[in-house]
Amino acid sequence: MEQYKRVFLIVLDSVGIGEAPDAEQFNDKGADTLGHIAEHMKGLNMPNMSKLGLSNIRPLQGIDPADKPLAHYTKMQEASNGKDTMTGHWEIMGLYIDTPFRTFEEFPKELIDEIEERSGRKVIGNKPASGTAILDELGPEHVETGALIVYTSADSVIQIAAHEDVVPVKELYEICEMVRELTKDEKYMIGRVIARPFVGEEGNFERTSNRHDYALKPFGRTVMNEMKDENYDVIALGKISDIYDGEGVTEEIRTKDNMDGMDKLVQSMDKDFTGLNFLNLVDFDAKYGHRRDPQGYGEALEAFDQRLPEVLDKLKEDDLLLITADHGNDPIHHGTDHTRELVPLLVYNKQFDEGKELSLRETFSDIGATVAENFNIKMPEHGKSFLKDLK
Repeated sequence: MEQYKRVFLIVLDSVGIGEAPDAEQFNDKGADTLGHIAEHMKGLNMPNMSKLGLSNIRPLQGIDPADKPLAHYTKMQEASNGKDTMTGHWEIMGLYIDTPFRTFEEFPKELIDEIEERSGRKVIGNKPASGTAILDELGPEHVETGALIVYTSADSVIQIAAHEDVVPVKELYEICEMVRELTKDEKYMIGRVIARPFVGEEGNFERTSNRHDYALKPFGRTVMNEMKDENYDVIALGKISDIYDGEGVTEEIRTKDNMDGMDKLVQSMDKDFTGLNFLNLVDFDAKYGHRRDPQGYGEALEAFDQRLPEVLDKLKEDDLLLITADHGNDPIHHGTDHTRELVPLLVYNKQFDEGKELSLRETFSDIGATVAENFNIKMPEHGKSFLKDLK
């Protein structure tokens, strides 16, 4: 019999809490996502995270440590060799990633030539860019010539944009599937291929909801696979299903942004299920971290905090809430890439007398191990459960 019937796991995408011990190896000495944002905001207004114990993990400007925190609290250290979204999430569910996914400033000529030859279309772009900016820049040329707009980001991703009237969505999907096969090659090792259809006229191009992600499958079985096989529910909100390429997911719920993610989470809490409800809030990373916008990031954190009472109110006595992150993305740090950081972990149940500090977790997989022990399923190879510490 499980100790907790429903486990709600919220990943605040990129909300790191200070440099990891090995940050220097990743050129991230001094990175501190939460700390630097709090300083920039001259104090973050997050009273609900404060009550749970966020500043008990470490001092953060504007967020008072709680005398009696509601949640158990600690930091987690990433064991895998990487600092991307997929590595962080896969580790959370019990995997250890030895070979990091590759990121590119420019894709190799050999790959571009292969895409052109197999698709029968020229490629333009081939550089890091914001998805909306590159449409303004290259959209007119694409519409005129039918060339594919290829671009990337600080993540391990190759994105292919095309106007739906120029390249039908079905054709774009077929091209992306072909590129997915090509980029599984070890020399590329790209995490995701993303189809980015758009519509509209010059000066007013707009991406459509026909986006489709082609991710690598996790390199091994995750806790989610084990749960699904034992007939537990695994509800994936936001981009969770894409990150795991649907592996171990029993229900997928798409979200538009952070606030829609919180809406969908609150709605899904009315469901009677036994298992895991797993949400990723991506705006922190995609809209503010990569774009180096500490003000927007801080405001998004405060907006999340305002929504937390809705979640806490709906939790039942046998529900467990875990709030964590998958890496850092310090908007004050150099470059536009993720940052190698420790991440916060808050663990809450209504029946806890008082939250206490848990020991430093040496791998994100401790979450997966805890979930596995709770549902009495096969334990992951990596990670140590902290279930017995939750009293």
